[in-house]
Amino acid sequence: MALAGGSVRAEEINVAVAANFTEAATEIAAAFQAATGHRALLSFGSTGQLFTQITQNAPFDVFLAADSARPARAVKEGLAVAGTNFTYAIGKLVLWSADPGLVTDETVLSADGFTRIALANPETAPYGAAAVEVMRNLGVHDGLEPKFVRGNSIAQTYQFVATGNAELGFVALSQLAGRTEGSAWIVPDDLYAPIRQDAVLLNNGAGNPAAQAFVGFLKGPEAAAIIARYGYGADAG
Repeated sequence: MALAGGSVRAEEINVAVAANFTEAATEIAAAFQAATGHRALLSFGSTGQLFTQITQNAPFDVFLAADSARPARAVKEGLAVAGTNFTYAIGKLVLWSADPGLVTDETVLSADGFTRIALANPETAPYGAAAVEVMRNLGVHDGLEPKFVRGNSIAQTYQFVATGNAELGFVALSQLAGRTEGSAWIVPDDLYAPIRQDAVLLNNGAGNPAAQAFVGFLKGPEAAAIIARYGYGADAG
């Protein structure tokens, strides 16, 4: 059917997505396709790994990071469209164990009840950097460092804990959405800097109406409802 402004054709776009946002992004992509006919192909990884791929001309149209720094760098370095970066979610950090009796609060970090604690690589994963900040603020970082098991991404970190390769670990609250097993302590916001997760339209998607539509959809109420359901906070401005 002809519409004003020309015919509409379904397109495919490539979206680089921070690993903590895997399940939420999958739902958003399905809703986006249902609403527009466009298909978003999602590639997951740590924010640092994805940014490196972007600098090496990976064919991504949109970047959903787990921080605000790398989308800003993408704009500064001429890899993304100026003025298109925005905060789509505020991440929440959780100390989690598959053992239902292990984690009650931060005191578990000072106890001698575990041999390994998982966190994402703080050099490439913002949730890992936040975990380090929490442990430093609690005064337990140096004592725990010999027990660290570092995941390449927050997804791998979650798997370390879920499979028992580490008795507990710092994961994203979104990864526990709908799950009741294990034990968890939601880390208070005042123990780490806000994990502002920004998105940006990359140069590869600048002339692609479907990529622009995805960014618009991510800002809209349907995506916002999905994001909130996974435990993320909203941008307060």
